[in-house]
Amino acid sequence: MSQRTVAVVDYGMGNLRSVSQAVMHVAQGSGLEVVVTSRPEEVRAAERVVLPGQGAMRDCMRELHDSGLKDAVLEAAATKPLMGVCVGMQMLLDHSEEQDTPGLGLIPGRVIRFRLDGRLQPDGSRFKVPQMGWNRVRQLAHDGAVHPVWAGVPDGAWFYFVHSYHACPADARHAAGETDYGDAFTCAVAQDNIFATQFHPEKSADHGLALYRNFLSWKP
Repeated sequence: MSQRTVAVVDYGMGNLRSVSQAVMHVAQGSGLEVVVTSRPEEVRAAERVVLPGQGAMRDCMRELHDSGLKDAVLEAAATKPLMGVCVGMQMLLDHSEEQDTPGLGLIPGRVIRFRLDGRLQPDGSRFKVPQMGWNRVRQLAHDGAVHPVWAGVPDGAWFYFVHSYHACPADARHAAGETDYGDAFTCAVAQDNIFATQFHPEKSADHGLALYRNFLSWKP
């Protein structure tokens, strides 16, 4: 297999079709081949890795382990560009309140449920959990600059969310983007060669495609 591949990790819990189609679309002409794979050796051979996820985090963690892909993902996270999406982002942290589930421990922090009981939105309606729909994302700058994967995406751009839990990184420097749903919360995290989003870039039209395109050329 060519070394110039992007592996979309198939451990049975990802939004694989829409993620892989979006990545394949932006990879055209890049010299990168996109492979959707459940084989650890293909993840290890890839130049960069996309880790999707949807559903309950405990199920995702169990399937990642049982599929034999967990070690390959951990190795990738240590050595090559890795992008997590939705629960694929939550899995990167230490722990989730959802069914008291340990994560991969790659980014210090925890994942908590929205605490919005009894809270009303500006129009008088109740906040619903899960959050489902479009929301504006603020890009967070560290050392005077936002993350390079945001390149060309306007600050405050709209992205599509479906989730009941959100990340609380222990170190504010790992928060790359935030949005408001009741309160402000972190919706993108980054550390070294890892970038991940709670929202779904593949469901977020041109701005989402721009993130995947930037990820493919990102040199951390």
